[in-house]
Amino acid sequence: MLGDLQRDDEEGGFVLVAVLWILVSLAGLAGALSVYLVSTAQGLSLEDRRLRSTALVSAGLELTAYKLSSSAKSLRAAAGSFSFRLDHAQVSVAFRSEAARIDLNHASKQMLANLFTVLGARSDDAGAYAARIVGWRTPPSETAPDVERDLYRTAGASYMPRTAPFANVEELRLVLNLPVALTDKAMPFVTVFSGRREIDALEAAPEVVAALPGMTPDLLKTFLEQRAGLRRETRSIASALGPARAGATLEVADAVRVWVTISFNGGRQAATEAVILLRDGDDPYQILSWRDDAVAPGTLTQSGKAQ
Repeated sequence: MLGDLQRDDEEGGFVLVAVLWILVSLAGLAGALSVYLVSTAQGLSLEDRRLRSTALVSAGLELTAYKLSSSAKSLRAAAGSFSFRLDHAQVSVAFRSEAARIDLNHASKQMLANLFTVLGARSDDAGAYAARIVGWRTPPSETAPDVERDLYRTAGASYMPRTAPFANVEELRLVLNLPVALTDKAMPFVTVFSGRREIDALEAAPEVVAALPGMTPDLLKTFLEQRAGLRRETRSIASALGPARAGATLEVADAVRVWVTISFNGGRQAATEAVILLRDGDDPYQILSWRDDAVAPGTLTQSGKAQ
C-alpha cells in the first residue's frame, strides 16, 4: 500500500515536471512569436513607408515632366518649384536644368581648370587636373602613342582611363592625381547629362559662372548682382557677361535635376534627388539618376548662393 502511494507520488511528480517544462516552452515560444510579430510589423511598416515615399517621388517627377513638356522648348522654364498634397503628405518639388552645371564630357579644358582654381587649387595644378579629365574622356588615337594609359601604368594604378565619355560623375574620383577633397568640392557643380560645352549662367551657381573662360572677379561680382533682373535673351546676357559670354548659353537642357522633399503628417521627412531626361512619345521622361536622402537646394540669394 505504501509502495503504491510512493509510486503515485513519483508519477505525479514526473507529470508535474513535464507540465512545467511544457508551460515554459510555450512561454518561450510565445515570447519568440511576439518578437517575430513585432519585428515583422516594423518591417512591413518600414517597407510601406519606402513604397509611399517612392510613389510620392514618382508623382513629383511626373508632374515636373508634365509642366516642362507642356511648353515649347524655347519657352521651357530653366528652373522652378511647386508643391502639392497627396497621401497624407506635403510634397515640395524644385527643379533646374542640367545646363546649370559643367558637363565633364563636353566642357573645355579651360573651363574645367577654372573650376578647380575657383575651388582652391593652384593654377598649375588646376590645369593638370583638367588635362587628366580630358584624357580620361578622349578616345585613343590609332596613330599616336597612348600617353594617357602610360601615365596610369607609371603611377601603378590598378585600372586604366576609360578613354570614352564619363558614365557618371563618380568616375571623377578615379581620375589620376585628382585630390579627394577637391573632387568632393566639385561634385555639386558637375554633370554628365547636360550634353553641351556651355553653361546656363542665369541658373548656375556662382562657382560655375566664375569658371567661364574670360570671367574676372569684378565682372563676376557685377553679373551676380544684376542677374536676377536680367531677361532671358541673348543681347542682355551677352552684354552682362562681356568677354565671358562665349561659354554661356540660354538653351535649357533636356536633362533636368529634380529635388523632391516629402513631409508626412506624422513628422517624418524624406528627400530624393533625381535627374530626368525629357522626351517625346508615350513616356514623357526617363530617369537618369536617383539618390535618396538628398539635400534639397534652398532659394538663390542675390549672389546666387543657396540658402
